[in-house]
Amino acid sequence: MRLVPVDRVSTIDELTFDPYPIYRRMRAQTPVVHVASVQRTFLTKASDTKMVKDQPERFSSDDPNTPMKPAFQAHTLMRKDGAEHARERMAMAKAFAPKTIAEHWAPIYRDIVNEYLDRLPRGGTVDLFAEICGPVAARILAHILGICGASDAEMIRWSQRLIDGAGNFGWQPEPFERSDEANAEMNRLFDNLIEKHRAEPNPSAFAIMVNAPDPIPMSQMYANIKIAIGGGINEPRDALGTIVYGLLTNPEQFEEVQRQQCWGQAFEEGVRWIAPIQASSRLVREDTEIRGFLIPKGDTVMTIQASANRDEEVFEDGERFNVFRQKIPHQSFGSGPHHCAGAQISRQTVGAIMLPMLFERFPNMTLPDPQVVQWRGFGFRGPINLPVKLS
Repeated sequence: MRLVPVDRVSTIDELTFDPYPIYRRMRAQTPVVHVASVQRTFLTKASDTKMVKDQPERFSSDDPNTPMKPAFQAHTLMRKDGAEHARERMAMAKAFAPKTIAEHWAPIYRDIVNEYLDRLPRGGTVDLFAEICGPVAARILAHILGICGASDAEMIRWSQRLIDGAGNFGWQPEPFERSDEANAEMNRLFDNLIEKHRAEPNPSAFAIMVNAPDPIPMSQMYANIKIAIGGGINEPRDALGTIVYGLLTNPEQFEEVQRQQCWGQAFEEGVRWIAPIQASSRLVREDTEIRGFLIPKGDTVMTIQASANRDEEVFEDGERFNVFRQKIPHQSFGSGPHHCAGAQISRQTVGAIMLPMLFERFPNMTLPDPQVVQWRGFGFRGPINLPVKLS
């Protein structure tokens, strides 16, 4: 077996600003490569990323070298395997169940979307990212988690600080200082909500965990809520922004999606094209061979979903946004035991509620200058502005 080649050129900044040309080059030349700036071995081909996610006995989520632990001040379920992971994941699963979403949450979500759309002016240019994508995702998440007392601004700030900390692979002190402040604010809120949820049981994740017959430790309840805040805002927020951008820059597809009302298809293509969660780490538990290269026990591999979703062996013209491409499963929600618990929530809130309601209200929305839209993120990615003209 050969030693894995080392990439000493690609920087974290380059991966944050424009990773796709780098991933395209890696898929063609070095699909298994150790990236020195990130201190991880990247896997960029779809078959390899799926294989790793589907074999937790060989590739553990319990990576001791991840910045997630200091960012969340906890050993979260995202970094656990087996029974321990399953117990914590299932502790709040009832809140995310399809039946609960359809019967309890969906009507609330429609009211939220209507309320926020009512605030938008008819005519003129607005930043949809700042006015709708982030705030609506935050308000929806606050309800399902049972922390409605948190403002949109607080939810968005906490989420971003957790994300920045968890993605701080350069181990700079500032992101951890900001995530520490966010953790302190969240802890104070959670402390004040425990008795309320015990006294008034409800379908929210916090209430379900607090009132469980055999509850997990309170510290892990807090960690579960924080994990949901960290991923539960940026994923639907970035998915919505990406899909709106994809549709408005492809008017023929936009027209056909409106005609067919195939918003679910548009959702799946959007999260394939720009995966909101771009990469994940796994600890190698035993010496392993991938594509003829030795991955030694103790190494950390990084599955690059962003690259797998554009793999030429799987997707024809994968660099292009195309709602009507042949239906092929993407890896944006992961695979195996750690398949994203919020996948169905995101599909419902973005694909079945937010997109159709947005374009029903503003069917002639346009994006005057696509060049001004900025994209950011290595671990998590999406547009950070979206100035659209409403009509």
